[in-house]
Amino acid sequence: MKLASQLYGAAELIAERGLDGTKIEDIAEATGIPKATLYYHLEGKNAVLEFLLTDLLEMIAGAVGIAIASAESARTRLETAVTAQLGVMLEHPFLCRALVGDLGRATRLPDLAVALRAAFFEPIEQLLTDGAADGSLRQVTDPSAVATSIFGAITVAGLSAAVDGPLKEPSSEAVRLSAAISDLILDGLAPPGTRDALES
Repeated sequence: MKLASQLYGAAELIAERGLDGTKIEDIAEATGIPKATLYYHLEGKNAVLEFLLTDLLEMIAGAVGIAIASAESARTRLETAVTAQLGVMLEHPFLCRALVGDLGRATRLPDLAVALRAAFFEPIEQLLTDGAADGSLRQVTDPSAVATSIFGAITVAGLSAAVDGPLKEPSSEAVRLSAAISDLILDGLAPPGTRDALES
């Protein structure tokens, strides 16, 4: 829908100013959508942010869903899912910065919390369970907390890369960051054999 595509013009504005520093008039000017139309369809700037973030989470959900649908081991699918989320974030840096700039507000939107859980946490928790079953990952005592930690690592790394705006080669940067994150979350920082020595 044309209105939806036009709303992306508000992402950079909100990313730079934050929602509190952005007026509905500014959004109307940046998107070319009349103020009355914005109020009619979205009931103000909070709804604009919610629309943008919901769209971002739907893109992440789609990319992660494709990544984990293969017949590969859970470990390989987890690595692919990390790359997939980073890829979406780096393709849409202003959306990501808008999310973090108003993270407190976003987390108070119940629909977004549900979308985030469906987009990332549930698929990653399932991969952790699958990995323990297929032997490609060790069993963890709290898959929910581990999934949250993985999401945090991806989000901060992606935002750090997106802070200056669009990258020339977002897919290459996503692969680079994914390799570093996967190395950390899958192999840790301990030298080889240290975990076995500590547990014996």
